[in-house]
Amino acid sequence: MNYSKRHFCGQLTADHVARTVQLCGWVDAYRDHGGLLFIHLRDRSGIVQIVFTPETTPAAICRESAMLRAEYCIAVSGEVKNRLAGTENPHIETGRLEVVVHDMEILAEAEPLPFAISDKSMVAGAETTGKEAVSEELRLQYRYLDIRRPAMHHNLLLRHRIFQCVRRFLDERGFVEVETPVLTMSTPEGARDYLVPSRVHQGSFYALPQSPQLFKQLLMIGGVERYFQMARCFRDEDLRPNRQPEFTQLDLEASFIDEEFLYKMIEELTVKMFTLGGITLPRPFPRMTYAEAMDATGSDRPDLRFGLRFVDVTDLFVNTDYAIFRQILQRGGCIKGINIKGQSDKLSKNVLQNEYAKEIAPSFGAKGMTWMRAENDRLESNIVQYFSEAELAGLKKRFAVADGDVLIMVADPSYAIVTSALGQLRLHLAHRLGLIPANSFHPVWVTEFPLFEATEEGGVTSSHHPFTAPDRTDFDPKNIEELLALRSRAYDLVVNGEELGGGSIRINNRDLQRKIFAALGLTEEETKEKFGFFLRAFDFGAPPHGGLALGMDRTVSMILQTPSIREVIAFPKNRSAACPLTGAPSKVKREQLAELGLLNLGGKAILPGSAAKENLLDRVSWVSRIGVNAEERPLLEDILRQSRELAAAVETLAVDEEPIRSPAPAAHRLRPGTEAQRSPFAASGQLFKNAPAVKGDYFKVATILE
Repeated sequence: MNYSKRHFCGQLTADHVARTVQLCGWVDAYRDHGGLLFIHLRDRSGIVQIVFTPETTPAAICRESAMLRAEYCIAVSGEVKNRLAGTENPHIETGRLEVVVHDMEILAEAEPLPFAISDKSMVAGAETTGKEAVSEELRLQYRYLDIRRPAMHHNLLLRHRIFQCVRRFLDERGFVEVETPVLTMSTPEGARDYLVPSRVHQGSFYALPQSPQLFKQLLMIGGVERYFQMARCFRDEDLRPNRQPEFTQLDLEASFIDEEFLYKMIEELTVKMFTLGGITLPRPFPRMTYAEAMDATGSDRPDLRFGLRFVDVTDLFVNTDYAIFRQILQRGGCIKGINIKGQSDKLSKNVLQNEYAKEIAPSFGAKGMTWMRAENDRLESNIVQYFSEAELAGLKKRFAVADGDVLIMVADPSYAIVTSALGQLRLHLAHRLGLIPANSFHPVWVTEFPLFEATEEGGVTSSHHPFTAPDRTDFDPKNIEELLALRSRAYDLVVNGEELGGGSIRINNRDLQRKIFAALGLTEEETKEKFGFFLRAFDFGAPPHGGLALGMDRTVSMILQTPSIREVIAFPKNRSAACPLTGAPSKVKREQLAELGLLNLGGKAILPGSAAKENLLDRVSWVSRIGVNAEERPLLEDILRQSRELAAAVETLAVDEEPIRSPAPAAHRLRPGTEAQRSPFAASGQLFKNAPAVKGDYFKVATILE
């Protein structure tokens, strides 16, 4: 077979009729009519029907064709003909044509498939094949087969076209694609870094980048001025449908620009990308400050496809007789609510009280929830009698209430709890009641994020990263209250409640950058150790600059409207960050660990507290995570001695009977005279110093049940 003369299956047209063509591909489906064989032949371009008929196909080829099965890889040559009237297939692009085979070569056979791949019916009006549910784990295990499915192939093809669109767009605007290192240094914010051991520098590690942040800023200092990269990034975090341990982001940075430059350019690029998926985005994108987004939707990723914006009614209850509201307001709290217009028929009193007030709202962190339904020009609920007519009239006016509406309110001393709980209720109700319009897309810029967030230790941490420019520079890095009031020159692009990307204007002043590090509690030594090379570059004329990163997996997934980003990635990890196809992550040989110097890294300090295992009592104490003081040691050592003597005596007995078991009920055991109380070491983290491993705020122990 001369592959240079090959035609693509999906590209055959009426112009090819009566011509001889050569095709290569996989058997998608077949129908045997007793000597007359019809096959769907599939390649990357599409499907065409090929026919083996005794009238024109050599007998030897007809006999060989009887062996064909799904996913056999074959090459054929034959004449293109129009199908007979009434036999056309509207399910495929080439449905008016067929190729009568003259010659065939079986290039590779295929075993029975773990799941059906074909998704096109061969006959008009027949059910589409290949639509049975297949577990994602099985699809990922045989991903190379899954990719053959036209739907999956379409996803990857559109992803390619979107990436090409991005490259052309940025190239036209003077951006230069530059690759940054994948083996970098772990930073203080690198708690989720993937680490790579070095064979040459044993005991030292590289980190895989969570973002090329420092390098792209150095490129700006280096005078590149406009940089971009389709950057591969890595983050060792818990997975969700929109997260992967390795992902692709459009990373860009530009010098001598401000926020408006980036807003305008990214809006134009985003519109072009979505257009490739047949989606029209309105411009300009609206903007909301972080404070406005939280105050109106309870989220810094506001979903604007529907209403249900928050209404603050705190002032209506300043003099209320309703005890719960009065106590909350006396503690400086607030009351917010939403009006669910015309949904009274779908939200009965039973649903509101027993589902939402008692179960759903508390699961979202609210201590309670107040509801009212509007009927016959009045508000009704199980507590409406506790409110004055003036308060009820104020609610009707503030919420613009009409009959059939439902009011839901959350009150709490904590503003954060009110907005968070009400925000989750807002989304829950929108999905439950079908309030989100199909095929609607509402982008929004969220701006002016807090520069810092408070930590449990009484300090601050960066809301984004420590290279984000503050809204002002005249602040005291030791004044926590002032630091928490600072706003950043950061911005996120949010579409339909999903953060597609974000960025900021960066700090380009060395003194200001040092000031930020000081606010974060980094000493001069720590700053020099971690960022000395970076700060040194600021001594040589750093230009004003800023940038942004768009999550390309999330963006493509949204354009294609897939349920997970795994549907737009060729070889993704599963929900457990594992690869069913290759078996990664996997164990490695001891020889490899030895070569990397990892067999006894850190000596006895390999596990916190492991040095305490040398003495038997210390070992028992370490394993049980129970401390032993000096006064208790003699008694406990004697008990352990007796236990060992008893165990040795039992080993010498020849007992045929099964041992007697007397299970004791599970119960907490405290030393006499003590009461259960929270350890002061829990908040400081000291409680975990002997833990072999920690996950969140818990000891991580070996799996007992699978």
